[in-house]
Amino acid sequence: MGIAAAARYVSTSDAKGKVAVTGLGTPNQMREYVEDGTVTEFALWNPEDLGYLAAFAADAMVEGTITGAEGDSFTAGKLGDFTVDADATVLLGDPTASPRTTSTTSTSDTRHRGRSAHAR
Repeated sequence: MGIAAAARYVSTSDAKGKVAVTGLGTPNQMREYVEDGTVTEFALWNPEDLGYLAAFAADAMVEGTITGAEGDSFTAGKLGDFTVDADATVLLGDPTASPRTTSTTSTSDTRHRGRSAHAR
């Protein structure tokens, strides 16, 4: 929501073309601002895979496979193996950038997934 709100403001202000607007968004949410040149690139995420990873992390904690300590590892089904990082964080991966040329694809077309889940 934040990137769309920022883009909406910048698109109608003197800052358009002078201020870079970026962040996490969906293609449908950002289409208008990419097409009018307000936004040149934004990050995509896949909440389905993030939820899938979070469920496996929670299950691993309940089963005692991990404690949430840095270095703990577990397998998250089709997503593969993951290691708990500092602050009990499990990274799904870096967000995928959606440049102007691909901004109108649906989020289901992206193969890259979200940001992180917490193993606490």
